[in-house]
Amino acid sequence: MVNRAILCVDDEAIILMAMKQELKHHFGSRFLYETALSAEEALQIIQELGDEGISVIIVISDWLMPGMKGDEFLVLVHQQFPHIRTIMVTGQADEAAIERAVQEAKISACLRKPWKSRELMSAIENILDERTIA
Repeated sequence: MVNRAILCVDDEAIILMAMKQELKHHFGSRFLYETALSAEEALQIIQELGDEGISVIIVISDWLMPGMKGDEFLVLVHQQFPHIRTIMVTGQADEAAIERAVQEAKISACLRKPWKSRELMSAIENILDERTIA
């Protein structure tokens, strides 16, 4: 059974579907791939998966989402689940939001939308290499 997950968070379902497909294509069955349409849903999924013995190892989040922006969400993730590594993907975040995410959420990477698949996979591979969990 796969006990490690990558969680993608974006308020646009089509973006989530595309990202999930790219991840599955690149990493195959090495991970469970989960999606959330909001920060609140993502936090719930992290908790539920943890209760099932599945560890979310990477969260990839959009910045501009209703309710809670990505930098705020990733700061919460870092505070509540410091073992989870994070990547922010954005088309609209300003430098202050990116800097906040780097400083307070300790994001591993910030990619601009539309992201290049190669860049996203490279950022994830770098995290996996650092964690030696691949």
